[in-house]
Amino acid sequence: MTTPSLFYSTLKKNKIDFFVGVPDSLLKNFLYYISNKVNKKNHIIAANEGTAVAIAAGYNIAKKKIPFVYLQNSGLGNLINPILSMADKKVYQIPMLVMIGWRGEPNIKDEPQHKTQGEVTIKLIQSIKKKVLILDGREKSDIKKITQAIEVSKKNSEPVFLLVRKNTFTNLVPIYKDTKNNFKLRRQDAIKEILKNLKSNYKIVASTGMISRELYEIREENKDSHVNDFLVVGSMGHASQIALGIATQTKKKIICIDGDGALLMHLGGLTTIGSLKIKNYIHIVLNNEAHDSVGGQPTAANNINICKIAEGCGYKNVFGSLKKISQIKHYLKKCIHSQGPSFIEINVQKGHKKNLGRPKKSPLNSKLAFLKKFNS
Repeated sequence: MTTPSLFYSTLKKNKIDFFVGVPDSLLKNFLYYISNKVNKKNHIIAANEGTAVAIAAGYNIAKKKIPFVYLQNSGLGNLINPILSMADKKVYQIPMLVMIGWRGEPNIKDEPQHKTQGEVTIKLIQSIKKKVLILDGREKSDIKKITQAIEVSKKNSEPVFLLVRKNTFTNLVPIYKDTKNNFKLRRQDAIKEILKNLKSNYKIVASTGMISRELYEIREENKDSHVNDFLVVGSMGHASQIALGIATQTKKKIICIDGDGALLMHLGGLTTIGSLKIKNYIHIVLNNEAHDSVGGQPTAANNINICKIAEGCGYKNVFGSLKKISQIKHYLKKCIHSQGPSFIEINVQKGHKKNLGRPKKSPLNSKLAFLKKFNS
């Protein structure tokens, strides 16, 4: 396996010392390493993959050096526009290394939302006429490929892609200097309290990652049906807009349970929710100031006021920084009995229990069950 320290030192020898991206579980050990080696100005966790490319381009323009971008392959869709319309050699000729975690690699077990993405990843990169090299944990070979990628990027003045297979990097203990929060409330307890206060005909759209998985497990523990829950297993950042689309077509209460990282990824969606003034929409954000599903890397949610943003976007009722079960009950009831759109921020601990379950039904079967109940 490739050691993050050698990987980093190879980049540094080649004068690459600026990193920007969206975290991925396959890259987390390298990210653990650089998070404690590189200062905040030179390691930026971006809201989404497209903005990461834009930040990298700005760095290159200012410093005339090659930036390093990282992401999961599920974020390729966000990345392609700025790669082709800005960084491409026919436009601004911006060299950069783009490291991608290869989720859903063929013949490697993974979740349903990654399967097709994994199958088409190489073809997709090749279709935009960019060179791609595969890193697989054979250290000497990986280091040679990094050097090769740097040379090609410099020569052609354009992005070169590094595709990272599962178990490429050696394991490191996750240490982040600035991501501890002092919140006492566990996310699963917050979800339990939300469920206690909802009527049986209310519909939930739950964001990808730990939120969907914990909601599913709580239903299982309570021997509840899952038919009122739409679990967004992929499409990070889009749960609020799925919920919005549903809410426009019904008078039933639609509850979106979102995460801070997902909210920030496509923050512009809040303007649509607010401007449409959907009365039956309640947007709940469980804010732990971290990308919990992919390694615990920090989000920008600890440095901004997301409630002020929601207010500015036109949400009618906004309640923030809830830290107690009693507060959840009080303010959720207020939102239920008021016309929306409503916004609630709940501060929760980082972390999750080990061996957290995953939905047993396929995404398609879950959707069909949700539709059957929704239309009944």
